[in-house]
Amino acid sequence: MSVAVWFDFFLTQPYERFTITRRTDIETTVLLLVIGVAVTEIAVWGRCQRVTASRRAGYLDRINSAARAVAVGSSASVLTEQVTSQLTQLLSLRTCGFQYGVAGIGRPARLHHDGSVTVGHRALDVGAEGFPTGTDIELLVEGGGIFQGRFLMTPAPGGRATQEQRLLAVALADQVGAALATSHPVDQS
Repeated sequence: MSVAVWFDFFLTQPYERFTITRRTDIETTVLLLVIGVAVTEIAVWGRCQRVTASRRAGYLDRINSAARAVAVGSSASVLTEQVTSQLTQLLSLRTCGFQYGVAGIGRPARLHHDGSVTVGHRALDVGAEGFPTGTDIELLVEGGGIFQGRFLMTPAPGGRATQEQRLLAVALADQVGAALATSHPVDQS
């Protein structure tokens, strides 16, 4: 290319300029901005939905794993260990253990079957306040209508759990209760 061609290129007036001088230019610009914001919001919403679906699939895998262990007749102690590990991960616990035939000792907070948590007679908003500090939390386990024991859980500082996570914890404990009712019933005498 010659110097004259380059020179002509830089001295040529642009065919179309990006100037906003008329009403239609303003409308077009506003519409492009609105469409851009809408597309971005839809993309963010879609990503959030994908994360939520993935998390829920993980929850289903956990309950399915426990139910499968009960269905194939795995030992109650193996299932109890599996659920203890799952509860520790699910609720971000510092420690978790199962105690046969024990409830209420030490006056811990309690995770109820509806997902609520109480300390004494006071209900906590775990989603907003987090798990109680300075106390363990017990999750009672029953099988066939008979008390079997409890999971005693120590929350990590600042630990929180959604209602969905707490209900999953209860469902996992119910699987342990079903297994214990058939393999290791607690003497009720």
